[in-house]
Amino acid sequence: MEEDIDTRKINNSFLRDHSYATEADIISTVEFNHTGELLATGDKGGRVVIFQREQEVLLEEQTPAVVLGSVLRVLKSHLPSFQSKNQVHRRGEYNVYSTFQSHEPEFDYLKSLEIEEKINKIRWLPQQNAAYFLLSTNDKTVKLWKVSERDKRPEGYNLKDEEGRLRDPATITTLRVPVLRPMDLMVEATPRRVFANAHTYHINSISVNSDYETYMSADDLRINLWNFEITNQSFNIVDIKPANMEELTEVITAAEFHPHHCNTFVYSSSKGTIRLCDMRASALCDRHTKFFEEPEDPSNRSFFSEIISSISDVKFSHSGRYIMTRDYLTVKVWDLNMENRPIETYQVHDYLRSKLCSLYENDCIFDKFECVWNGSDSVIMTGSYNNFFRMFDRNTKRDVTLEASRENSKPRAILKPRKVCVGGKRRKDEISVDSLDFSKKILHTAWHPSENIIAVAATNNLYIFQDKVN
Repeated sequence: MEEDIDTRKINNSFLRDHSYATEADIISTVEFNHTGELLATGDKGGRVVIFQREQEVLLEEQTPAVVLGSVLRVLKSHLPSFQSKNQVHRRGEYNVYSTFQSHEPEFDYLKSLEIEEKINKIRWLPQQNAAYFLLSTNDKTVKLWKVSERDKRPEGYNLKDEEGRLRDPATITTLRVPVLRPMDLMVEATPRRVFANAHTYHINSISVNSDYETYMSADDLRINLWNFEITNQSFNIVDIKPANMEELTEVITAAEFHPHHCNTFVYSSSKGTIRLCDMRASALCDRHTKFFEEPEDPSNRSFFSEIISSISDVKFSHSGRYIMTRDYLTVKVWDLNMENRPIETYQVHDYLRSKLCSLYENDCIFDKFECVWNGSDSVIMTGSYNNFFRMFDRNTKRDVTLEASRENSKPRAILKPRKVCVGGKRRKDEISVDSLDFSKKILHTAWHPSENIIAVAATNNLYIFQDKVN
């Protein structure tokens, strides 16, 4: 058995060194911090890789960087501009800042259940001092990590020699004052808190509250509220588990706190509904304050209606006025003051409606796509298949399909819009819906909080695109 384990380790290191993708290398979450200076990614192997933005560099110096073998590949290109051309942009590169193993595979002996090391979500805390803090979670355990720099080391101890061994007090005849000596910069990631044993089902969301003292974690049936200082106790604020599990009709799919009001949060369900809850109303938010649901068009009713209406992601706008939800085929924007229907609906890949049967057979219909706002809430981005990702301008109502691929993403090249052809005659630049590669999918994306810089995770590749600069 030990020999098998050693062989597996050797094989894994061989694969990474030779730039082959393994299942562990697939990126499972991407997140900018509050300033946009750091970008964190988590993968199925339980690793967290943090990139830091370098200071402004000359255009000629920018080259694509290949890092960590097959774990991540960073390619630079441009994003078609949606904002004023006279806006000033920094052109700093994102380079690897820190890499650490966040979670390890575990085994629940009581339930005979394997717990994967895959990182489901990463959330940054606002920076309060020189160190950075982030939350990372797998299916069962949330961890608070501190990422700090060290460029000096103390020397000249009295009770220890230069190699760190304790000296005999009888031999100490003089008193020395320890001094700090410069050393090569070292970035350390240390776990400060481990929040475990509070979820029976798989954690799908974590969200930091605007009071920065609490956060919530959500699984399929429950949402728990935690204090950052208390690891052995959490408060159950939502519980939709029925007394008889055979009566279960829906599960929680995503949850997020309001960006400004610490008492308000939303959670979405597999039935395509969104509930807004107020923690001031009661300790257990079993009664929602607002209920958002769009009536289904009977003419579109099909066998797959219930599956494709399941919401895979919910996000508050930065202003806190709107909620954005992503289901399988659409992105919807809801006004908090209007519950009966969304104010905007964007078709992500409506050409797949005729392919739902084959997508059901290969399980793609259960893929969970995420969606993000840009810094001003004016543009929406979400992923699709064939390494396509979609952008929708809320003001002009224009949309664009772009592709994240190594073949057409040379440094400083402008991305060309892509179009999908549904039947009929296919033009030169179009791609047929029948030739789409459903194994290449963009589930996770992130947008810089203040600039037109986006991060797109395509399987085991990370692409960073920047707005066109004249």
